[in-house]
Amino acid sequence: MARDTGNLKLTNVTKVFGNGDDKVTAVDNFNLTIKPGEFVTLLGPSGCGKTTTLRMIAGFETPTEGDIALDGKSMKNLTPDKRPMGMVFQSYALFPHMSVFENVAYGLRVQRLSKSEIQSRVADVLAKMSLSHLAQRAPNQLSGGQQQRVALARAMVVEPKVLLFDEPLSNLDAKLRAQMRVEIRKIQQSLGITSVFVTHDQDEAMSLSDRIVVMRNAVVEQSGTPDEIYRKPNSVFVADFIGRSNFFKVDKIKSKSSGKAKIEVNGKRMEVPAHPKAASSSNPVLLVRPESISVKAAKPTKALGTVTNIVFYGNHVEYSIATKHGEITAIESDPVYDEIVQPGKGATFEFDSSRSWLIPSDGTVVHEE
Repeated sequence: MARDTGNLKLTNVTKVFGNGDDKVTAVDNFNLTIKPGEFVTLLGPSGCGKTTTLRMIAGFETPTEGDIALDGKSMKNLTPDKRPMGMVFQSYALFPHMSVFENVAYGLRVQRLSKSEIQSRVADVLAKMSLSHLAQRAPNQLSGGQQQRVALARAMVVEPKVLLFDEPLSNLDAKLRAQMRVEIRKIQQSLGITSVFVTHDQDEAMSLSDRIVVMRNAVVEQSGTPDEIYRKPNSVFVADFIGRSNFFKVDKIKSKSSGKAKIEVNGKRMEVPAHPKAASSSNPVLLVRPESISVKAAKPTKALGTVTNIVFYGNHVEYSIATKHGEITAIESDPVYDEIVQPGKGATFEFDSSRSWLIPSDGTVVHEE
């Protein structure tokens, strides 16, 4: 369900903590426009500024510079309770002495709505979250996944223009996290609520988002769709942070045109898709994802490396291959078990050049194979 409200815009937002020599810039000149109904994830390692950004949107922190506007109106001077937003915390923050119903109804009671409207809206959101049968339970009688849904219901029942998520799945086990990702995305899409999700987990970002904003050292490293971030990263950092990567040193660049470059890698000539700034950088590198590499057994005289380890997952096998220039990772789908190259054996590998990506180097050590 599309909405025409919930347009969130951050303009030149900066947050500095401390004074003098103790000053720390947590967020530096952050710019982002989020369309109504869009699901945007702020992704990055600890200390990159993603949580501080979310807290400024929510009103728990005040920007040192810049502005945050919702539907064209600045929220910079509004306290959290005056902002039309709902927030789901990492700890869920449920009131232990209240039932599920009362936890969800709390925000509506603060708004002083009528008893009948509170009853109707809480019943409706509990039904959407499959929680109706747990309405009179206490939080300590619920599983982690049920508590997470109660926290989400409490945020949604006030009908916010924006939903904010502060790493809400980090306390769940892997299987439940995967299930809750599906539920959150399904609910968000059905309601069409603008959502901002903070995580350091790339799988969460890839599976939930319309757009991912990768942050590093207080600044935005790249913003794009999951496919853009994965297939066409701006830097070695983004490529390495999203998914698994192999980086190959480029010996020569022959020519470049229309988003492609003719290069030479270890004596092999190929034409590859290229980042606009790659060919002009001093040390461009070639990104090849593990699933794009095929592995075959080879005699010692023709081997490009030696298999050091394999992990068989049934539907795919993961290789670690030592070469004279470093180790690479390859993933083969639907393998024939008897054809898997065993550890200690020589192997050759190849990849489709159209599935690679030439990017500027940012100082990361790369393979020279």
